Amino acid sequence: MDWYDPLQQRKGGASKVKVPEIEALLERDGYLRDHEREIRRRYGNFEDFLAQIEKTEGGIDKFSQGYKTFGPQVKPDGTIEWLEWAPAARSLHLYGEFNDWNKESHAFDKLDFGRWKLVLKPDCHGKPAIKHLQKVKILVNGEDRISPWANYVLQPPKERQAHEGVAFCQHFWNPETTYTFKHSRPERPKSIRIYECHVGISSPEGKINSYKEFTRDVLPRIAKLGYNTIQLMAIMEHAYYGSFGYQVTSFFAPSSRYGTPEDLKELVDEAHRLGITVLLDIVHSHASKNVSDGLNMWDGSDAGYFHTGARGNHELWDSRLFNYTNWETLRFLLSNLRLWIEEYKFDGFRFDGVTSMLYHSRGLGQSFSGDYNEYFGLNTDTEALVYLMLANTLVHTLLKGGITIAEDVSGMPALCRPVSEGGGGFDYRLAMAVPDMWIKILKEQSDEDWNIGNIIHTLTNRRWKESCIGYCESHDQALVGDKTIAFWLMDKDMYTGMSLLQQANDVVDRGIALHKMIRLLTHALSGEGYLNFIGNEFGHPEWLDFPRVGNNESYHYARRQFNLIDDETLRYKHLNEFDCAMNALEAKYGWLADNPAYVSTKHQDDKTIVFERAGLIFCFNFHTNKSFSDYKIGVEVAGKYQIVLDSDDPKFGGHGRRDAAVPSHTFPEGYNGRRSHMCVYLPCRTVMVLARIGDSDFK
Repeated sequence: MDWYDPLQQRKGGASKVKVPEIEALLERDGYLRDHEREIRRRYGNFEDFLAQIEKTEGGIDKFSQGYKTFGPQVKPDGTIEWLEWAPAARSLHLYGEFNDWNKESHAFDKLDFGRWKLVLKPDCHGKPAIKHLQKVKILVNGEDRISPWANYVLQPPKERQAHEGVAFCQHFWNPETTYTFKHSRPERPKSIRIYECHVGISSPEGKINSYKEFTRDVLPRIAKLGYNTIQLMAIMEHAYYGSFGYQVTSFFAPSSRYGTPEDLKELVDEAHRLGITVLLDIVHSHASKNVSDGLNMWDGSDAGYFHTGARGNHELWDSRLFNYTNWETLRFLLSNLRLWIEEYKFDGFRFDGVTSMLYHSRGLGQSFSGDYNEYFGLNTDTEALVYLMLANTLVHTLLKGGITIAEDVSGMPALCRPVSEGGGGFDYRLAMAVPDMWIKILKEQSDEDWNIGNIIHTLTNRRWKESCIGYCESHDQALVGDKTIAFWLMDKDMYTGMSLLQQANDVVDRGIALHKMIRLLTHALSGEGYLNFIGNEFGHPEWLDFPRVGNNESYHYARRQFNLIDDETLRYKHLNEFDCAMNALEAKYGWLADNPAYVSTKHQDDKTIVFERAGLIFCFNFHTNKSFSDYKIGVEVAGKYQIVLDSDDPKFGGHGRRDAAVPSHTFPEGYNGRRSHMCVYLPCRTVMVLARIGDSDFK
C-alpha cells in the first residue's frame, strides 16, 4: 500500500487537507477547533481510500458490486464462473451433490492477487452444472469451508446431524423464477418511528416464526400502531440462534431459519406497500469465530478478512475483528451493503457495535466523560472510522433517502454529520444513555426519589444538530438477565393482575400509569426519532431467552404474545392503544422532525415536567399521590388549548379524571420564561398533551 498515507505527509501535513464544508462543522461546535487538524487528517485518509478505489477499481460504484463477481455466478449460457479470494490457501476444490462429492475433480485455478477461479460448463441442455438447492462445499487446503459469498445456507436437519454434523452448508440458489418487487420504496420519513423486530420470535407460539408469517400477521400490526419504519434484526445468517444475529457466519445469506431469500423479498415489498421503511441491522463490527461455516480461518490463515493476533480478536464477544485497510475486506463489506440494498430493497441500516469499531480499546472498561480528547486521541481507530465514512458515502449515493443509524454509546462528536464536513456520515445515533437511565431508576429508586432534573438532563443531553433515536428500552433490556420496563414495574403481578374482570391492584395501577408516561416522555423529548422493541409497546411480560441447553432448548421465552392484546379482558390492550395514539399524534404534529423541546418546568418536589415542542404542550405529573388543580404553567404562544392525548383516559387504562372537552385558556402574564401562562389540572401519575385550537378568551 505505497499510496497509504495515514499522517497525510504527501499533502503537506494534516492541516493542509481540504475538507469541503468543515467551517460549517466548526461554527456549529467551537470545541472542535482544537481538534481541527485531526478531523482534517481523518478526512484525508477517507479521501485517499476513495481516490485509490477510483484509480484501481473505477470508483466505489464498481468496487461495491463484488457480489456480482465473487462466489458462483451463473452466466446466460448456463456456465457457472466461481471466483474466490483466499490469499493464504494452497489449493481450492469444489465438491458436492453435483459431482457425487468428488473432492478432486473440480480444482480452482490460482490467479494473481490471491484469487482462485473455477469454470463449470453447462450440461448438454444448457442448464447449469449445479442444480438449484444442491449442496456444495469448498475444500481449502483439504478442509471443508463455506464460500464467504454464499447467498443461501442451511443447517442439516436434526435427524441427520449425527451423520452430517451441525455446521451450515451452502445450497446453490438459482431458482427458475425469483420474486418480482411490485411496490416502490416509500419516501424517507421526516419523523422516524422505528419498530425493532426479530422475525423468529414474532409468533405467540413456541417456535421459530417465518418470513411469510411475519409478513401476514405482524406487518399489519406494526402499520396499525403507526410505526413508519421497521428495523429487522438477525437477518444475516448466524449459526447460533441465541446470538440474536450478532455472530454472523454468512454475510450475504438471509437466515434460512425463517424461509427463503424470495420470502424475505416479499416481506420487504409488503412493508413498502404499507408505507413502511425497512432497515437492516447490519453487523460489520465483527464476525463469528466459526471456521467450517464462517469467515474465520477461511483461507487457512489467521488473517484473511481480519487483523491477525490480538487486534483481530474481540475477547468479550469471542469473535473476529475486520481489517478495514485490507482491500478485499473493503470490497466484501461495501458489496455486502449494496447487496441488501439492491437485491432485497432495504432502505438503510442500523450499524451494530460502532463503539467497538471506533476505539482500539473497543470501548471496554471506558467511561466517556465528554472530554473531546477522548475522541481525537490515539485510542480512536482511524481505519474503522474511514470505513464507516466510505459505507455512509455508498449508502447515501445509492439511496437518495437512505438512512444510517450508529449504535454508539461514546458520543463521538460529528459522527452524525455529513462526510463533507469531516463527519462520520451517519443520519442518527442511538440515545443509549436513555434506556440505561430508566432501568437504573426503576431498579434502584423509589418513586419519591426520582430526580426530575437528572431525568430531563439525560433525555435532552445530545449534540446540537446530530440527530438521535430515543428509546426507553430495546432488545438489550428484554434479554434474560434483565427485565423490560413493564416487568420492572409490575413483576409477578403481571401474571395475576392484568384481568379487567377485577379491579387493578396498586402495583398494576402504578405500572400501567408509569409505563405510558415513561414512553411518551422519551418519545417527545429524547431525540429526532423513536424506537420500540417488538412487544414492549403493550408491556410484554417476562424476558427474552433463546433455546439453549440451560433452558432445555425451550422456545417458551423466545416468542411475542400478541394474543394478550387481542384478549379484550386483559389490560395489555390499554397500553397498546396508548402506543398507537402516541404515534398517531406524532404523525399529525411531527415533533420528532421539529426543533428540540423547550422545558419550562422541571419541579423536583411537585415531580412535574412541562415542555413545548411542535406547538404542543406536554404536561407530566410523576407525583405518587399529589394531584394539582389550577397548576400554573408557562406557554409561549397564547391561545385556547384542548387536550389531544390524556394517559388518564379510561380507554388507556386510566381513571378519567380530566374532561377532554373542556379547553384551557392562556393569560397574558408570562411565567417560567414563556410569554403567557395557563392553569391546568394535573392528576398524579398522568400526562396530557395540549394543542392550540384558537384564541384565548383572556387577552
